[in-house]
Amino acid sequence: MGWDELRTRASQGFAKRWDTLLYRLGTDFKESPVSRRVQGARPCFFFAPEELPEIIDSLRARLPEEAERIEERAGRLCQHRFDLLGYSDLDYGESIDWHLDVIHRKRAPHKPWYQIPFLDFDTVGDSKITWELNRHQHWVTLAKAYRLTGDERFAAEVFRQWPHWQRENPYPIGISWASSLEVAFRSLSWLWVWHLLADCPEMPQPFSGDLMAALTLNGRHIERYLSTYFSPNTHLLGEGVALFFLGVLCPQIPAADRWKRLGWNIVVREANRQVQADGMHFEQSTYYHVYALDFFLHARILAAKNQLPIPAALDSTLAKMLDLLCLLGQAGSPPRLGDDDGGRLFDPQRNRAEHLLDPLTTGAVLFQRPDLKAAAGGIREETLWLLGPQAGTAFDRLPNTGTQPSSASFGASGIHVMGSAEPVPRRLVIDAGPMGANTAGHSHADALSIHLCVDGREYLTDPGTDVYVSEGQERELFRGTSAHNTMQMGERPQAEPKGPFAWGSKPEVKAESWVSGETFDLFVGSVTGYWHLPKSVLHRRCVFHLKSGFWFVRDIVLGDQLTALDLAWHLAPGSVARREDSKTTSQSIFDPPGLAFLAVEGHDWMSEISDEGWSPAYGIERSSPVLRFRKRAQLPAEFVTLLLPVANGCVGLGECQEIKQDREEIQVRGYRYSNPKGNHFFFFAQSERWELAGWSSDASFLYGQSSLNNDLLHIIFCGGSFVENDGRRLFAAKRKIARCEWRCEGATRQLFCTDEDALVCVAGEAITEPVPALRGGRSRGKREVEL
Repeated sequence: MGWDELRTRASQGFAKRWDTLLYRLGTDFKESPVSRRVQGARPCFFFAPEELPEIIDSLRARLPEEAERIEERAGRLCQHRFDLLGYSDLDYGESIDWHLDVIHRKRAPHKPWYQIPFLDFDTVGDSKITWELNRHQHWVTLAKAYRLTGDERFAAEVFRQWPHWQRENPYPIGISWASSLEVAFRSLSWLWVWHLLADCPEMPQPFSGDLMAALTLNGRHIERYLSTYFSPNTHLLGEGVALFFLGVLCPQIPAADRWKRLGWNIVVREANRQVQADGMHFEQSTYYHVYALDFFLHARILAAKNQLPIPAALDSTLAKMLDLLCLLGQAGSPPRLGDDDGGRLFDPQRNRAEHLLDPLTTGAVLFQRPDLKAAAGGIREETLWLLGPQAGTAFDRLPNTGTQPSSASFGASGIHVMGSAEPVPRRLVIDAGPMGANTAGHSHADALSIHLCVDGREYLTDPGTDVYVSEGQERELFRGTSAHNTMQMGERPQAEPKGPFAWGSKPEVKAESWVSGETFDLFVGSVTGYWHLPKSVLHRRCVFHLKSGFWFVRDIVLGDQLTALDLAWHLAPGSVARREDSKTTSQSIFDPPGLAFLAVEGHDWMSEISDEGWSPAYGIERSSPVLRFRKRAQLPAEFVTLLLPVANGCVGLGECQEIKQDREEIQVRGYRYSNPKGNHFFFFAQSERWELAGWSSDASFLYGQSSLNNDLLHIIFCGGSFVENDGRRLFAAKRKIARCEWRCEGATRQLFCTDEDALVCVAGEAITEPVPALRGGRSRGKREVEL
């Protein structure tokens, strides 16, 4: 610890003990004066009272099913039946026990908040369940239902629960005070309720004054116990957002100006600190990326409503975060990389993978982005509340410019996206980034894992998070390597777990190569530093994507020892799993239209299909099929899997074979995939010049496709200067070029090249005119020749 951290922690330690002493001496912390004379303009919430009817009308017209759900949930809330995290219809009885984890029937002790071990499952159960209840976001649902229906019982329920909660949670006693982030969430909920029910006849006379006193106490607690050193991530960000809201919206509180400045400074600073250069949140979790994006958007919109200057750097950060989310959401729901927290800032029930694109609609209207509108697919309720009654019209006016899935790499986070539009939208995501910042508490040991969506349907899935604490091993199982679509070595995860929110060691992950062309994508990455294995052990994964075709995945494990290898493929729940037994031991899983897995003929890995854990939201565990290939091998070892979209089962899939070498010293590996339409060849080389099965080149990667008549249809090579087949020189260049693609489609030949004047021979014919270079844009460097 540095001196500032020591001072901060010492000050906090003294303050919480002093508050406890004052409580025991009979102090009521809400009785202090809380008001001051306010001058200047009246603060603005997201909507003015007179705008509420128009927002309600827009909600009913545009999202009628959502309006019905709000009313239905509010009816159950009046019966004290709650939806919390992934749990539904939890019965808290006639008198709500605000300290109870009703799922595990464990009650947090009635003690000073800092004495409650909130991560001790035996003592408090799962504190997230109790905290979720005490966030009071269900009060916002009740308030919205009142506005939608005019039914007084919804507002009355809020005002019945308010004094009950205050009596049952006196400051500083109870688990509801044990996290400043939870106090922040609760404060934001109260502010929403205050503005939704501002003119409600059911509001008791003393409510406004009591609310200001309670908010003053909340702000005092948040400011005093900021997570600057405890959880300097979304905890600190959420606390800053709450202080900013309190400072802006409650100017009658004496500390309002200070909270406004402090909160806004935290928001702006954390946007720079917590968001990486490529736009990904530094927790390396998709859910926490959206979580942070929600915080930033809410704060940014409120600041603009109140005429605060918006730093250009903040808008730039928001744009990058939205861009990344947009790309991850191509062709289906974004992959749930890392932890799934289960909570949301606006509507906590929008906590499934399909809800992670919600911020795109707000971003589309706020920044006038048609591409975000297209990716989102439709407006969300949150946007109507945040941006007012004209938000729907503004959304409609954005051009309906359809976007095609595209490929991209994100250097800081190591995320690589392979996207293609034909014959249907497809998106494969590879996680090749480091684990998260600090102790990487919300990262999973999932280096080089793959997630796949085709035409809006998930095929290769991330199993989620399940829970943070429990009496079992769910936490370690769901965040471990074997729960992801990658290779586990040595029967242990890639990183050493140290408690539920820390890793004692982190693997070294590297994206070695990324080439994205017109007709293909090629990724090569590696992971080493396994904490329980020698540093020399390395897993390298190569993924070749033939756009409009398939994905070729080659897993290589380097080392010199005997170890267990476990390659897993997690299928989305609901998939029909089937094993095709044959003498070649090829495997396939499919659910037409679906996905087939084709392994190399004659491999000697054991295989099995089983149902394993899958969690759609925090706290919920279901099952999904998993295909595993296992072997105890003397390293080095490798395994090849062909991922094939199928429409009519496994008929005519073909077979994949390794091309055997005559000489072991030649450092090239070759594979042939044959099907009823022709042959596909793949070569991976480590030598300057190589020959194999009639092919010769100096390229590090070569792909060739031929018809049944052996006519060449498609050639791709990377990092090479020539390609020969059966003694015929097909391509030649003056120097090595990064990428060259040639394709024959009927009478049309297409050429894509990254070096404008290097090629001297294309498809066996000498050329004299320069080939246009591909200088960053895919439309350039394209040459079509009509025969």
